[in-house]
Amino acid sequence: MFKNSVIIIFFLLIITSCKSTKNTTGNIAHLSAKNIIKKNDKAGFNRSSIKASLSIKYKGKTNLPSMNGSMRMVKDSVIWISLSKLGFPVAKLMITPKDVKFYEKVSKTYFSGNYKIISDLLGSEFNFEMVQNVFLGEPLFHLKNEKYKVKIRENSYNLAPKSENPLLDLFFLIDPVTFKLVKEEFNFAEKGQNLTILYKDFNKIDESLFPKGFVIKAADKKNQTIIDVNYRNVIFDVEMGFPFKIPNGYKLIKIK
Repeated sequence: MFKNSVIIIFFLLIITSCKSTKNTTGNIAHLSAKNIIKKNDKAGFNRSSIKASLSIKYKGKTNLPSMNGSMRMVKDSVIWISLSKLGFPVAKLMITPKDVKFYEKVSKTYFSGNYKIISDLLGSEFNFEMVQNVFLGEPLFHLKNEKYKVKIRENSYNLAPKSENPLLDLFFLIDPVTFKLVKEEFNFAEKGQNLTILYKDFNKIDESLFPKGFVIKAADKKNQTIIDVNYRNVIFDVEMGFPFKIPNGYKLIKIK
């Protein structure tokens, strides 16, 4: 039971006393979608590496007590996560543009494979950049690659594609002050699946905006899974290692 919950957390993630940037304005300027996208792109995360502590809560078929973790990331290169429970290390994850690997100590098992498993679980094609964007608070898709219509919704700019897709309905909410992502939602009508990523405001850390945390909700016709992630002790552009070695004797697992 614990093993399965750790696996789900890994693949759905694949997610201080600093000043908050929460939007409190009631007056939102009417901007074109092209202008909003340009400002969102300009506000994009531009540091080379991140080191942070994590707290994670999981609710799904099996509820899991809160877990703590450590995340290290070199942008466009590697994401490394170590998870612990009650102060004891229980699992490690290593994601690169080429592959996904992890091992967990409770059942002494490991996984090594590509992004197909993530794509199958979330109902859409995923790659390293998309997984990275979840952690950074960036849109999953490049907004410049599509034409959007815009309206004011939930005190934010709502961007939705001009061209309707019968297989996928999606939208992005952009903050009118910081132009950072507030929320993105993807509905796969044919599969009856929904994926929502909600960001918990952004902190200004060393002149860069970084999310306080995020909530992922993945649902189908039968089940709903919620991953709640909070960041602590976030620092940028420091040297760090990525220790990862699958212990001898661990059993390879296959995830359907």
